[in-house]
Amino acid sequence: MGSTTQDLPYWQVNVPEHLRTAECPDFLRNISDKDRGIISTPDSEYQRDSWAVVQQKVAQNRLELFQRVPSDLRRYLAYTWKLRQDYGSVMNFILSERLGWTLPITPRGRPFEFDDDVKVLRNDWPYGIDERIVHLVVWTKFALEEDPETGDLTDAARAEIDAYVRKKFSRMRPDHVIWFKNWASLKSVKSVEHFHVMLFDPDMEFVNEITNGDVPLCDRE
Repeated sequence: MGSTTQDLPYWQVNVPEHLRTAECPDFLRNISDKDRGIISTPDSEYQRDSWAVVQQKVAQNRLELFQRVPSDLRRYLAYTWKLRQDYGSVMNFILSERLGWTLPITPRGRPFEFDDDVKVLRNDWPYGIDERIVHLVVWTKFALEEDPETGDLTDAARAEIDAYVRKKFSRMRPDHVIWFKNWASLKSVKSVEHFHVMLFDPDMEFVNEITNGDVPLCDRE
């Protein structure tokens, strides 16, 4: 009889038996306790967030509660580990391959004044959410001002993003659009400004239009 999930080392969970390795892969060494807990959870036991749950997490600013499907987190950690080997950092890859921007990043004008200071792409490794939800990342060449004491956006920056999102996604029902900006401690790419937008059950032609037909990395493998 084969081993049960409870008997397996965390790096063997969600891996077909013939592909399991006796030693932990480099990309899964020294990961956080949170990631180890997720990785060691069978996909079959993972429950994706509904749109209502997504809205609740954002409304309560509990962004740390977002997680990836265990096998997706494994793929994400493997991919970003290789990016660091090949490009030196995830930021270098994002800049050169996803955004086509070069350092120093300098905006042409005020926040959201010029279209070429903003780029909307699919989230390459979205969270474990209802599959009808499309997760986008809005990258900006300008800073989104934060309160130095709280680390949260200032009221002025929040108003600027609100106005941009309402205009950019005006074809969506307002209750089918939500945005958030990760706390600095939660950002996987810290050196390029960005915030997240989630759309519930959008017209994919509209998504392709605003992302210029972008395909997330998780769907390219």
